[in-house]
Amino acid sequence: MVAVTEEQLSILHFLFGKNLERATKIVDQRGVKKISGQPSGRSIFQVVGESRRKEEYFCFPEHYCACYSFFYDIVNRGEQLCCKHQLAARLAAALGAFIDVKVSDEQLALLLIKL
Repeated sequence: MVAVTEEQLSILHFLFGKNLERATKIVDQRGVKKISGQPSGRSIFQVVGESRRKEEYFCFPEHYCACYSFFYDIVNRGEQLCCKHQLAARLAAALGAFIDVKVSDEQLALLLIKL
């Protein structure tokens, strides 16, 4: 696994604030799955939420998350750069700290239809 320097953490905290702590907690608890379709290699992330219900949200780290916060804080209010699930997926991808799940392209398509 790749290490993150104090300077990098400081920059990330400046950019993402409270979402950084929440996202790192999700990553530390192995709450990020990368679901990859085979043979295409297309993928989506599934990220665990923080509530007691432990719901899981599908997200594309750069563009979309199925959580409420994405629509409320990012799309409607424009207050955040991304939600904690997107940030957790980005951090996990950069650090290689995700659970790698391989499925058929057909199975991946069925997951995407539900979005």
